Amino acid sequence: MADHLHGEMIGNLETRLISILAPEGGLPATLNDGTSPTCYLCCPSVAYIDYALAELRNFSARRGLKFALGALLAACRPLMKATGLDCQIQPNNWLIATNLPPDIDRTTLENLTRQLVQNHPGRAIVWRSLNELSDAALLRDFAAADYRLLPARQIYLFDCRTAPPPMARDERRDMALLHASDYAFVEAYEIGPEDYPRMAELYAKLYLDKYTSLNPRYTAHFMEAAHRGNLLTFFGLRRGGRLDGIIGFFEEGAVMSAPVVGYDTSVPQELGLYRRLMAIGMHRARQGNRLYNMSAGAAGFKRNRSAVPAIEYSAVYVRHLSPPNKAATRIVEAILNLVGKPLLKRFEL
Repeated sequence: MADHLHGEMIGNLETRLISILAPEGGLPATLNDGTSPTCYLCCPSVAYIDYALAELRNFSARRGLKFALGALLAACRPLMKATGLDCQIQPNNWLIATNLPPDIDRTTLENLTRQLVQNHPGRAIVWRSLNELSDAALLRDFAAADYRLLPARQIYLFDCRTAPPPMARDERRDMALLHASDYAFVEAYEIGPEDYPRMAELYAKLYLDKYTSLNPRYTAHFMEAAHRGNLLTFFGLRRGGRLDGIIGFFEEGAVMSAPVVGYDTSVPQELGLYRRLMAIGMHRARQGNRLYNMSAGAAGFKRNRSAVPAIEYSAVYVRHLSPPNKAATRIVEAILNLVGKPLLKRFEL
C-alpha cells in the first residue's frame, strides 16, 4: 500500500511512500516514476543539475569558472535524464536532507537489493547520504554489491562517540550565548500546536528564502507529524512568547543530524540565533557521545568548531536497467569524480 504525498507535508514534493521489510524492521521507501521533476529528495536530476546550478551563486567572483560550470551542467542535463535515476525506489528515505543509514551488513544489502529488483524491475535503486568517513565500511559494501557511488556534496562531522574534540573558542562563545537570558530555551515537550506554522515559517526563512527554493518546502503539517510522531526531536528559542529559532534532530543509534533548522532572519545578526541553535546540537552530541552529522554549508563556521569535512555519496543500483541507462550512469559517475568531487573539496560545497 503506497501513500501518495503531493504537497501536504512537503509543498514541492510529489512521491509515493511505502514500507519495505529489512531484518531490523520496516524501512520507509519512496517511489517515483521520473515523469516530471520534483524536490531533490526524490529526484537526482534536480539534485545534481538544478541544485548545482543554484549553487553557482558561490562563484560570482569567478565569472569564467561560473560560465564554464553552467555550460557543463546544461550539457549534462540530457545525460542525467538518460541514466533513468529519476525513475527510482529510494530505501531509507525519511524525506529529510540527511538520511542516516541503518545498520545493515553486505549480505543483508545484497538480499534486499535482489528483493527490490524483483519487486520494482524498472526502477533504479537509490540510497542517499552515505559519507566517506563514518560510513566507509558501508560504502565498500555498496561498491561490492555493484552499486555506483555518485559524489553529492561535502558535509561536516562532529564526532563525540569516543574522544570528543576539545571545545574550540567559538564553541565556548556559542554556549555562553545560548545561556544568555534574552532567549528562553524551549524543550521538545514545550512545543505545541500553535508553534507548527511558525516552525514552518522559520525553516522557510532560512532554507527557502535565504538559500534556494529547491530545498524541501516543509509545511506546518510536516512539522506537526514529525514532532508528534517522534521522527524529529525539536528544540527552540523563544523571546516574549514568540518562537524565533527552531532545530529538529534526527537520530539513528549514536548518530544524529539536524535536517530542520530555522530562525527569524529579520532579527539582528548580533543576537546569534544560528550560533545558539548549532550550540544546542553540539552540546547534545557531547552529552550523548554522538556523531553529529552537521550536513553541508557554512563550511568555515563548522570547521572553526572542530567539525571535519567528508564527501557524501548517493549509491545507485542500475545493473538491472537498460544498457543506455547503465552507460549514462557510468559517464555521470566519471564526471562527478573527475570534476564534481574536486570542486566540492576546493570550494567546500
